[in-house]
Amino acid sequence: MRVNARFEGVAEKQVEYLAATTGQKVSEVLRQSVDHYYQHVRGGSGRLTHLYKFFGKGDSGKSDVSANVKLYLDKSLAAKYEHPPAKEAVRALPKKTKPKA
Repeated sequence: MRVNARFEGVAEKQVEYLAATTGQKVSEVLRQSVDHYYQHVRGGSGRLTHLYKFFGKGDSGKSDVSANVKLYLDKSLAAKYEHPPAKEAVRALPKKTKPKA
């Protein structure tokens, strides 16, 4: 497919910057930009999938996610990348309590 497009103002400067920085031709910059945008729209990026449990409370059983999101996120990322969470995060998390029977 052949495409003719006019880029002006900010878009023109952005494309010129990307071409100059990467050493690619404008056509290749645009191809990669379309591919990146396509992956984003199709949901193929997969970059935020680990955050689903933090959107709202969901079924996590935790009532303080919005107040302690940074702490839970730190703990989750530490588990994902197999390194210990920050000491402040572990200290600040509430203790788990067993439900009364």
